Amino acid sequence: DIRVKIPPGIEDGQKIRLRGQGDPGPDGAASGDILITVSSAPHPYFQRRGKQLDVKVPVTLGEAASGTKVDIPTPSGTITLSIPPGTSSGTKLRIKGHGVQPRQGKPGDLFAEIQIMMPEKLNKTDRQTLTDLASKYQRDPRADLQW
Repeated sequence: DIRVKIPPGIEDGQKIRLRGQGDPGPDGAASGDILITVSSAPHPYFQRRGKQLDVKVPVTLGEAASGTKVDIPTPSGTITLSIPPGTSSGTKLRIKGHGVQPRQGKPGDLFAEIQIMMPEKLNKTDRQTLTDLASKYQRDPRADLQW
């Protein structure tokens, strides 16, 4: 039975060496080493890039327009995130120090990507209301795209 302590902040693909825990050499003398390659399964909420974590945060159209506070997960527990009024889908809000805590050094940051969720079914009146609202604020969201 071999126990392995996985250090905090270890990255996918890194190796851990357990000295003297492997099979004995051909002459029966000193044991060899065991090399373990770390492979982590995807997390249901977080995506990791180095010390940075990303989490997707769904909000309603009304919450994005008016601003709101939502509870979001972090590795150390749930926190409340303030979403400013007028936040667009795809906006990333940084929460300092709530990313991966490495063995040494400062922790990374958590980035909350806002995802506006439209209602599944809009009736004709609601669709017209949104169309009327869009015509009031005529900004081409694709104006900066280069095709």
